Amino acid sequence: MPTIQLSATPKGNGYQATVTFPDGVSISSDETYPTVGEAIAAAAMKLLDMPDRLARLDQQGG
Repeated sequence: MPTIQLSATPKGNGYQATVTFPDGVSISSDETYPTVGEAIAAAAMKLLDMPDRLARLDQQGG
């Protein structure tokens, strides 16, 4: 089963959201968020904006 990681890393006065795919590709937000929870939620929303990439995971079986 493929693993997609949502993470928040400190940046400036807040946290940056990152989505990391099984192939090692990471996509980070340009924005920073005041809390870890908001950054993780932003990463999840970013993931939902990539239906083609999610469909490829299903087609490839991971």
